[in-house]
Amino acid sequence: MSAKRLPQTTAHVRVTQQSWPQGKIAGEVQAASYEWQFEWSFRQGYLNVEPSLGRALILEPLGRFLERWDYRLEAGSNYEFTVRGEI
Repeated sequence: MSAKRLPQTTAHVRVTQQSWPQGKIAGEVQAASYEWQFEWSFRQGYLNVEPSLGRALILEPLGRFLERWDYRLEAGSNYEFTVRGEI
């Protein structure tokens, strides 16, 4: 019996703006052929992702990534994380 490997997609994140006084981080995320803009208001716990096409695929994994790495994210930097699933 062999275990099937779950599909994975690498998401690429670019932080474009960061403001600790305002409690916001903004940027771009790209996975497969999709590209989104995001703004995370971490004090309110709100993550906005646009456009809506494919948003459901990235919203939760991106939110987990941002929560885990928030204090280490810097404007102008690029990051990656793995999404368990095919996008």
